Amino acid sequence: MDTLLLSRIQFGFVISCHILFPAFTIGLASWLAFLEFRWLRTRDRVWLDLYAFWLKVFAVSFGMGVVSGIVMSFQFGTNWSVLSERAGNILGPLLSYEVLTAFFLEATFLGVMLFGMRRVPERLHFLATCMVALGTLISTFWIISANSWMQTPAGYTLVDGADGIGIFEPDDWWRIVFNPSFPYRLAHMVLAAFLTTCFVIGGVSARYLHRGEHADAAKRMLRLAVVFAAITVPLQIFAGDQHGLNALEHQPIKVAAMEAHWKSEGEGEGVPLVLFAVPNEARERNDHEIAIPRLGSLILTHSMNGEIPPLTSVPRDQRPPVKPVFYAFRVMVGLGVAMLALMLLSLWMWWRKRLFTTRWVLVGWRAMTLSGFIAILAGWYVAEIGRQPYVVYGLLRTADAVSPTLAAGSVLASLLVFVTVYLAVFGAGVWYLFKLIRKGPQPFDLPAMEEGKDKRPARPLSVADEPWEGQT
Repeated sequence: MDTLLLSRIQFGFVISCHILFPAFTIGLASWLAFLEFRWLRTRDRVWLDLYAFWLKVFAVSFGMGVVSGIVMSFQFGTNWSVLSERAGNILGPLLSYEVLTAFFLEATFLGVMLFGMRRVPERLHFLATCMVALGTLISTFWIISANSWMQTPAGYTLVDGADGIGIFEPDDWWRIVFNPSFPYRLAHMVLAAFLTTCFVIGGVSARYLHRGEHADAAKRMLRLAVVFAAITVPLQIFAGDQHGLNALEHQPIKVAAMEAHWKSEGEGEGVPLVLFAVPNEARERNDHEIAIPRLGSLILTHSMNGEIPPLTSVPRDQRPPVKPVFYAFRVMVGLGVAMLALMLLSLWMWWRKRLFTTRWVLVGWRAMTLSGFIAILAGWYVAEIGRQPYVVYGLLRTADAVSPTLAAGSVLASLLVFVTVYLAVFGAGVWYLFKLIRKGPQPFDLPAMEEGKDKRPARPLSVADEPWEGQT
């Protein structure tokens, strides 16, 4: 194993651990804003109990996301110094904007959101919750913009730097931020994050109903999960289709790898939809292929006779690894189809007034609890592995972006440390999250309020008065 491969493994491992928590908290922050709104609107204590319960889950997830993100950013200087040198003038400001807008906004209101329920006016606390939710979305905006620019670079000029190295200089920030793939990738990612949270909520509520626990709260959560899935799953299918058309326009070889499309079938023959195959890169073919003629053309180009450039249209050194892209794409699409099927069946059972009592529906939601996380990882692998061998698509190869003087032994040692620490820290964090979920929503007592005085508590408060009471 050389420095390049070890650096790619290290970055892939760290970002795989990191992306799960921000994706979850993006949807969870908006869910918390909805719960608090319902509590303020109806004064139904079940909504308050649910808010306090999911607030604990959010706090732990948010903390683990921040920790893993900090580690990831250091690798741009240690492992990928050439990338930082050549593209830092563009990527640096984009990541800085994320800190100056989203992270500062979240940091300002997060403390009020976590510890201020009994200390500040209700409307101010609700504003803090909404600002944290907005901050997660703004953070997504800048991170996806930076990554999308690496996928479809625009708005730059190349100038000669030291030793004749081409340096990316910003020429048009509007085109940099809103590069050709950015709107599609942003919509696809935000909807994926919302669906991840939706199926966690639905799966947790199904668990409570299956065990006969927290029935009132569980029924409300499951109803909302079904309604939200009914809205978001079709939107995600449409967004994914538009994203695929955009990728075909700007990254056709990535799409060819997603479909393991090696050679043209002939003029007017279209592209088959490969349901299953074992891509054989050495012989440039698929083994054990099961395919439906022309259906791939209809899905990819919206035409029965549409064509896409095959993998053999470019040299071998310009193709991404086909197997991981091919299989990851099918995992993502397969989970999307499963989400759609479960949503439709749940709506049918709801219409028949059997949503909460049909065992196989509850089992389905429990089985799909973590499906959003798996789909996000699969989609991320398609996006990142599919753009290889480039780190800035078509302009800077990954092999040319790695730090030239970094020893493979140093990368291996740091990788082993990362794996050990992440397994320990995140293993403990995930264990604590499961402990919270097993316990479920508990009654959250608000003290009596004085009349006037901006609805502040009438008695002294301590840390034990917060939703964390009894937790360590």
